[in-house]
Amino acid sequence: MRSKKLLSFYTAVTLSLVPFAAKADELQAIKERGVLSVAVDVSYPPFGMLDQKAGETGSDIETARLLARDLGVKLKVVPVSGAARVPFLLSNKVDLVIASFSITEERKKVVDYSLPYAVDFLVVAGPKSAPVGKISDLSGKTIAVTRGTTADIELTKAVRADNVNANIVRYEDEATTNTAVVTGQQDLFAASLATEKSLAALNPGKTLDVKFSLANYPLAIGIRKNEPALKAWLDNWVKANMKNGALNKIFVTYFGQELPRNMIN
Repeated sequence: MRSKKLLSFYTAVTLSLVPFAAKADELQAIKERGVLSVAVDVSYPPFGMLDQKAGETGSDIETARLLARDLGVKLKVVPVSGAARVPFLLSNKVDLVIASFSITEERKKVVDYSLPYAVDFLVVAGPKSAPVGKISDLSGKTIAVTRGTTADIELTKAVRADNVNANIVRYEDEATTNTAVVTGQQDLFAASLATEKSLAALNPGKTLDVKFSLANYPLAIGIRKNEPALKAWLDNWVKANMKNGALNKIFVTYFGQELPRNMIN
């Protein structure tokens, strides 16, 4: 009876470790499969977008291609929305997330990250003629932002810290915020540099320009928890491609400026 109980105990312990072992060996599984499945938001230029032939392009697409090439596997891009990034990862629909995925404390509770491979600059932007160059210049002015985004968080923090009496108009999604700017409901807006670049390119008549920076958020590759081998490989890959300049070259191509110096060095 005692031996049967011990056998049952060890069997239960062994079975309980199987999911962890499988996750911990995800790197090997990807190599054996020969395909790397990556979630990318292709509706958020210039991180991810479709070209004139409906082909996937953007800085995150190029990053994913470089990663798959160095890993020696084929790349499978899985288009996702911003809200679907974590669910797709946790439900094993993708191996990784490379989709302007900023590092936040809330996300750290459910996913792991690689070392940062890029950044999302948060800026205040508006017409070139607008006399705005710092947070205090927003006093008495109206500024658009998407509710609950990192831009909203940083803008709110900045105006409170400097006691600036700005009228912040919060829209429920990026598309509505962008429409408000394009149609002239608000001239000034807070958003990521990616959004500013896209709006400026699509609406040259608005002469949109970055007025000043609010903050920058490191972007990293999203990984399921308990995948130490995969995380270690990705961290070393980021280090190597920062050192050889490949990741900085991708960023410059799509954003027209270099990554922060402390990331490159």
